[in-house]
Amino acid sequence: MNERTLLRAVFDALPSLVFVVDRDVRIHDYNAAAAELIMAERETVLRRRAGEILHCIHSTEVPEGCGWSPACKDCIIRSSVVKAFLGNRVVRRKARIEYIRDGRKVELFALVTASPFYFNENPHALLVIEDISEIAALYRMIFLCPVCGKMQDEKKTWMRVESYFKNHWDIDCSHNYCPDCFQREMDIFRAEKDDQEM
Repeated sequence: MNERTLLRAVFDALPSLVFVVDRDVRIHDYNAAAAELIMAERETVLRRRAGEILHCIHSTEVPEGCGWSPACKDCIIRSSVVKAFLGNRVVRRKARIEYIRDGRKVELFALVTASPFYFNENPHALLVIEDISEIAALYRMIFLCPVCGKMQDEKKTWMRVESYFKNHWDIDCSHNYCPDCFQREMDIFRAEKDDQEM
């Protein structure tokens, strides 16, 4: 396996969307995960702006396309790439990306990273978009019982918070008292101890 083949294999093995872009966020290369989202022929993707290829809702608002709409000035992808070309690495900035998929608007919550690099003496940026939509959905709406503290999952099943995180995220929970509960428990303990000593 030569070095180029190895690098391509690693590039395509990354689960996040990864693009090599220029200063105008035009795509020069992309990985397999990005190809799955784009679903277009490679020739139609290369040298086009990321917003146009990702079908950003703002990329068609003006004739000039991606980067020229009033909303583009607040685009985290574009601003992260601009910072990368100024020599500043941007790491995991939260973004909400709205794009069109099968004729309907879709929301993607992502972490955006842009890192500058040179190839053949030309500046580029590695643009990484990590989909965190599933995590964002969890943060947006969690139903907790105010009495027992159980949590409701997407199947409407009630379970302890610890079980929810273990089942859905493979996260083990450990218990520790918050300062208020620790003080309350200590007060109860002291009161019980005083009662026993009387």
